[in-house]
Amino acid sequence: MFGKLSKYIGEVKVELQKATWPWDPKETGFKKYRQLVDHTVVVVIAIVLLAGFVGFLDLVMRGFLALILPGTSA
Repeated sequence: MFGKLSKYIGEVKVELQKATWPWDPKETGFKKYRQLVDHTVVVVIAIVLLAGFVGFLDLVMRGFLALILPGTSA
């Protein structure tokens, strides 16, 4: 069992060395991950905007339903 696991880990290591990474290996520190951080910030902003939009639509629809359906509270 450990022989298979060792072989698998060795193959994974070989394949990862073949991969191209989105940063320059010569860069160090924060600059190395700049693209990753930038894209993460864009995704977080998009999620916050989408959540606000959905929340606003929910508020509007609740108000609309309260107007057309008697006995419901908004």
